[in-house]
Amino acid sequence: MSDNLKDILSHLNPEIDQETLMLYLQGKLSAQQQHEIEKEALRNEFETDALEGLTDFKDKKKLASLVDQLNADLRKKTEKKKAYRRKLELKISPATIIAIVIILLLIVAGYFVLHRLMQT
Repeated sequence: MSDNLKDILSHLNPEIDQETLMLYLQGKLSAQQQHEIEKEALRNEFETDALEGLTDFKDKKKLASLVDQLNADLRKKTEKKKAYRRKLELKISPATIIAIVIILLLIVAGYFVLHRLMQT
């Protein structure tokens, strides 16, 4: 799975990269750049709520570490689900399939031989 799919902030808006968003939240962008980010966020209600929630975060310096922690947790959970799905996959070797087919053919052949012997 792509690392970009697992990043929390990357899905807010594909036109705003994560670094620019972090600079916005820390107040290090110009007024025009801040306005552009706010204008982009207004296009989607979810993005607006997410941006508002991020701006209400009190300690801006801990925000980057929180995002990294959320990304790590998300990767960990998705990896667990992937491992579980891999575990559930049926893994049969070609030799096992061939053996099963041969046994079934022998059973069918045996049935027809016994059926033929019973008729005579």
